[in-house]
Amino acid sequence: MKTIATARITTDVPAAAFFERWADMATWPSWNTDTEWVRLDGPFRTGATGALKPKGGPTTKFVIASLVPGREFIDVSLLVGAKLTFEHRVGTAADGRTEVAVRVTLAGPLAFFWDLVLGRDIARGLAADLDRLEAAARAAGVAA
Repeated sequence: MKTIATARITTDVPAAAFFERWADMATWPSWNTDTEWVRLDGPFRTGATGALKPKGGPTTKFVIASLVPGREFIDVSLLVGAKLTFEHRVGTAADGRTEVAVRVTLAGPLAFFWDLVLGRDIARGLAADLDRLEAAARAAGVAA
């Protein structure tokens, strides 16, 4: 497995607001600029499946590998010969604020290929996407 990107913020926005934005996948293109659309087949929960369309790329199926409300959301995109995993984790920083971390990894026999195709763009855009997600979560006004 290869880590291709990480991003982290500490904010006063409550964890629940981030989970609300992650669960509302139809709104992802508003904060994730590389995404054209996202569709979730059923409720936001572990094991749920869906599809997404990256801008300029093919429709990709994904599965929610783990969902622990208020703590963790992991989705895995199923690429040909590889799995692209986005780990979203939320915790409490020492000062009581919310800490949000995202890590993106690739695994599988064709991971090297997908790293060449996707890795640089994901790494370049991840921190800005997390900043836009924070703004969207703040705008949602979810109480702690």
